[in-house]
Amino acid sequence: MTDAEFLLWVRGPAFNIALFIMLAGIVVRFMEILLMGRKTNLAEARGSEMAGGLNTIWRRTLPDADTFRRSGFTIIAGNVFHIGLFVVIFLFVPHILVFERLFGVSWAGLPSNIVDATTVVTIVALLAVLVHRVKDPVLRMLSNFSDYLAWLVTILPLITGWLAFNRVGLSGSTLIGLHILSVELLMVLFPFTKLSHAFTLVLARWYNGAIAGYKGVQS
Repeated sequence: MTDAEFLLWVRGPAFNIALFIMLAGIVVRFMEILLMGRKTNLAEARGSEMAGGLNTIWRRTLPDADTFRRSGFTIIAGNVFHIGLFVVIFLFVPHILVFERLFGVSWAGLPSNIVDATTVVTIVALLAVLVHRVKDPVLRMLSNFSDYLAWLVTILPLITGWLAFNRVGLSGSTLIGLHILSVELLMVLFPFTKLSHAFTLVLARWYNGAIAGYKGVQS
């Protein structure tokens, strides 16, 4: 397979397959959560489920002082790479063109040099998170294969994207093809790993807060 054929394959059939698996997986994941059901609470309500759910979503978004004092590095590094991922995925003009082709919507992007610098910062933050996880005895004990797999498929598109943008090592078409392939690997594994928290996080927080709110306590 030539470089051109490889690029056409990853941009066409491989991308369509990865997109289908990701969307189907997300739908199944949500159905599992929504259809799981909860036992009817026969106790008298002491508060509002809705208020409790919304309050928990808001409170868990910003860490309290005690949590920040205990886990400051994790919070800062986590926010850096999450914000960096958002910038790279949604504010890089070539990526915006992909969204426009898929969904028919577009928006303004950032200059390429800013996205390039953000990519480097995000990669460094992810590496720092990995080192911290490996060196911290508690985090190392709690970590399993899925944690490291999620980390790997997250950082690979950033590395291959940076290499492709800066034309490092291989031909341009090969680098772009490898970058797209790494994104497709992320898409395929996304619904079936802890990365799915990007979609389920808000719903999970609402459920926890709603249960606590019904009991009249704070989650």
